[in-house]
Amino acid sequence: MSSPITKESRWKIVVGAVFVQLALGGVYAWSVFTPILHMSGWSKTETQLVFTAAIICISIAMLFGGTLIRRLGPRPLIFLSGITLSSSYLIAGLSGTTSFLPIFLLLGVMAGTGIGLGYMVPLVVAMRWFPDRKGLITGVVVAGFGFGVMGWVKLADSWGHLLENIGLSNTFAVYGLIIISLIIIGGRYMVLPESEPTVVKYSEGVTFTRRQMLRTPEFYLIVTAYSCCAASGLMAVGLMKLYPMELLMDSGMARGSASIITGTAMGVFFSLANGLGRVTWGAFSDKLGRKRSVMLMAATQGGWFFLFPSLAGSESTLYLGAALIGFNFGGNFALFPTLTADLFGAKSIGDNYPVVNLAFGLGGLVGPTMGGIMGDLGDFSMAFTVCGILCLSASFITIFIKKSVKNPAIGIVYQAEPVRGSTRS
Repeated sequence: MSSPITKESRWKIVVGAVFVQLALGGVYAWSVFTPILHMSGWSKTETQLVFTAAIICISIAMLFGGTLIRRLGPRPLIFLSGITLSSSYLIAGLSGTTSFLPIFLLLGVMAGTGIGLGYMVPLVVAMRWFPDRKGLITGVVVAGFGFGVMGWVKLADSWGHLLENIGLSNTFAVYGLIIISLIIIGGRYMVLPESEPTVVKYSEGVTFTRRQMLRTPEFYLIVTAYSCCAASGLMAVGLMKLYPMELLMDSGMARGSASIITGTAMGVFFSLANGLGRVTWGAFSDKLGRKRSVMLMAATQGGWFFLFPSLAGSESTLYLGAALIGFNFGGNFALFPTLTADLFGAKSIGDNYPVVNLAFGLGGLVGPTMGGIMGDLGDFSMAFTVCGILCLSASFITIFIKKSVKNPAIGIVYQAEPVRGSTRS
């Protein structure tokens, strides 16, 4: 569907996109359920496998998003996404199961597929309405995904007390109802402009098809760097509640108090910083450039991971560590989509970024699983050391991404970074 471009409706698009991303962001609340499932007999590896399955299915489903946006339109696709995601939680909740296989299939495979189908919709729509502010607007939109963690975690834990008052299964059912409500509210604004807003461009560039993008070295450098950032970040997300909780309990703290503190670290400090990092890094990259922003973000994240084991054992420093990691982890979701749009064309972002985002699926396969295995072996601190090494590697790899990309099909060079004194698109 399309709609006339007006100044007012442009910002309604952003509000709607944020509501949609709030609904899709529930995947990062998985860690709030892992202590209960672990007490029910699940191994640490099994708890991480569900999260791993969700991340992989998100990446696979996203591959079809660009095509489906063109065929179905953004609004029908986001409703299909919301129905799939909310149904996974409703079925899990109403069935009352806590067994590994059905939870794996419902909240891993089915929920991940629902998220993946809809994830690109608000990004594509927002970039088309705001070509003059890609970094900032992308950051604002994906911030909804990050801020959603706080709501989902705290609703189940220390604010809403859903897990305590109504149990795990009923919490799943409530989540399903909230998800479809948010999709209905935000999805009605998922429409494309009839024509692009007029902006001054620093480079006309060309639009790369998916096949053309795959023939450039920059694609493989981006994917490798993103894989390292994703693996480290997702490993940390999966362990952010369980590892500090064990440290606090080892120091003599009661399980209930430790659960509240770690839930606050993940659900408030990590979540708020995650959302803030998406907006800040996105806006920052409009000024500094995507490449340098990725290098700086990955390098500083590596340092925070090295420090985290020394911060996780006390309440105040745990909050600090969670905020620092969340801030930089959020930057990935603003920087890599806009870097892809700058290098290979904003109009083809719906087709190209899902391929780049396979790096996130690869990171989701390696990171959480590795973290779970290390946890079962009793070596959580080594997991965060590995995270730090991966982030420093990503920063180094980014050095080799060129600012000008040659389209192999037509031989035109696309200037992805602005020249001094030009206006960014």
